[in-house]
Amino acid sequence: MDRQQAHQLLDRLGPAQFTAVAQLLEVLTTGQEPLRHSLSKASEEDDEITAETAAALDSARASLERGEGISHEEILREFGLTK
Repeated sequence: MDRQQAHQLLDRLGPAQFTAVAQLLEVLTTGQEPLRHSLSKASEEDDEITAETAAALDSARASLERGEGISHEEILREFGLTK
């Protein structure tokens, strides 16, 4: 396939298909992994953490420090993802 054939194919795509192909081409030409590329394009969250959310996060962190967290292996077993 040459560039002219590729251009003809691009011209036949609908808007959503074109966007998907263009994003794939961008990832391929930047040499980035797809996830890293997506993250580099993502905007930062503008939401502020409420006092309630901050308290919940503090509680969760304290729980983990006390060893009350659930291990990765346990989660895998719970979802039947281990042998």
